[in-house]
This record gives sequence, C-alpha cells and structure tokens, in this order.
Amino acid sequence: MSLVGRSVGSVASTSAPSPVSIAVQFVLTGIVWGSSFLFIAIALTGMTPAQVAGGRLLFGALALAAIVAIRRERLPRDRRVWGHLSVLSLSFCVVPFLLFAWAEQHVSSGLASIFNATTPIMTAIMAWAVFRVESLKLGQLIGIAVGIAGVVVIIAPGAVADVGDSTIAQVALLGATACYGFSLAYMRRFLGDTGLSGIAFAFGYIGPAAAFMVLLSPFILAEPMHLTLPVVGSIVALGVLGTGIAYVWNQNTLRAWGPTRASTVTYITPVVGVALGILILGERISWNEPVGAAVVFVGILLVQQRIRLRRHARA
Repeated sequence: MSLVGRSVGSVASTSAPSPVSIAVQFVLTGIVWGSSFLFIAIALTGMTPAQVAGGRLLFGALALAAIVAIRRERLPRDRRVWGHLSVLSLSFCVVPFLLFAWAEQHVSSGLASIFNATTPIMTAIMAWAVFRVESLKLGQLIGIAVGIAGVVVIIAPGAVADVGDSTIAQVALLGATACYGFSLAYMRRFLGDTGLSGIAFAFGYIGPAAAFMVLLSPFILAEPMHLTLPVVGSIVALGVLGTGIAYVWNQNTLRAWGPTRASTVTYITPVVGVALGILILGERISWNEPVGAAVVFVGILLVQQRIRLRRHARA
C-alpha cells in the first residue's frame, strides 16, 4: 500500500477535502474493499471465475472512464508509460482477479480477505528482493518472517489433514497477493514520475485490463451465466465500487494522510470480509485462521515500522 502512495503521491493536487470527509472516505474504502470478497462469492453462484474477473474489470473501467471524462483528467501520451501500464493491467488486475475468483470456489470469502492482508508483506519482499527499490532493516526482515509464520499457521492444519482443493486455493490466494506486491513495487520502479492524477493512473491499467478480458470474451462467455438479481448486483458493485469509486476515495486519503496512515485500510478489510462472510453467508472460521491473521498483522506492523524492536546497548 505504501508503495502506491510513493508511486502516485506526486500527482497534481486538487482542493483539499475536509478532515471529516477524508475520514469518512477512508472508512468507506475499507468497507467496500472488505465487502468485495462477499460480492465475489455471490457472483460465483451464477458466473465462472473468468466471468467474475472480466465483469468487475469492465464495470470498474466504465466507472473510472466516466470520472476521467467528467474531471477532464490528462491521460499519458508516452508509449513507454502505456507499456508499463499494460504490464500492470495483467499483474495488478487480470491475474490476481482470476486467482481470487477461482480460489473463492474452494475457500470462504472471509479467509480470502485474510490472505489479502498479506499484500504489504509481499510488497516489501518484491521491493527489496526483486526490484531493489528499498532496503529493509533487521526489524522489517523479522516482520517478513513473522508474516510468513502467520501464513503457515493458517494453511498448515488443513494441508496436514489433506492437500486438497482448499490448500491449493490458499496457495493461489498467496499468488494473487504476490502479484499485488510485484505490481506495487513495479510502480515504484518504473512509474514514479508519470505526473498523472491517481484517477488517470488507475484508469491507465484498469482500462487495458478490461479491454484484454473483452478480447477473450468469446472464450469467457462460452460458459452459460445465471444472472439473478444478487449476481448482477454483486458484479456491478464489485466493479463500480470496489474497482472504481473506492480507488478515488483511497487516492483522496493518500493525499491527505500520506501512504503510511492511508495503508492502515489493510486492517479494516479482513475484519469486514470475515464479518460479512459469517453474517450473510453463514461461513465458519477455524481457530487457526484468526490466530494466523493476528500473527500476519504483527508482521505487517514490523515491516511498516509501526512497531520497532528495541536495541539494548551495552555500557
């Protein structure tokens, strides 16, 4: 999350919203993103994973296109920028959206929201080990190890009992957050100086991702859809709110609070996702899932240096 702020934090500013408005937008972002896992689960009752991913991208692109047109945002003209945005369209949208949708056929929406919270840890790993755009201190490296231990706590009991679809789906969820981490570090490395607004920047990769899925529509739509009102409402909400408007709210929060405070939305989304899964879908959680999530959150706090390990100096 923090890398997003560093990547697009230097964009042109607009008139600052009030502190109350920013706080409301922050909470709404956490609620919408936390609800996305519920929307995916409901949409899957009438659509395939590819149809869910394509639908959310299409509606998200349409929502952002409307905002770009209304605000007359400037789009990139440099082919290099469009090339990098095209990479992001796959790594930040198409692949992780497909993985999340496929995985939620085999795991609960609440568990998917918990795994989504590993994104800051994946981002730190990618920024440090792959793209070399950040150096990590000892406490941050320990935080990564703690986060990995938390993931093991979540996955291990089921994997020991039976390496079935659920375990494979959880690995797929980690693959999705690894894509997010790769993409956020990629933004930092190659797209830190575009000068685009946050909205234009988002449309720059969500639009091509939607176009890519439209090109694949003859294959995606080969499977029949059962479009009930809940399914249609979920896919529209997932696209317009979760992949469109919520990004506007998040960018406003980034500009007002900075990347560190804005990234605490990571702690809201799994709480909302788990609660909605239990209340609406009747999902159940095992003891290891909240325990593992708590360990992951401690790892995130260490990685983001919100808590630090004390060094005891000798006399």
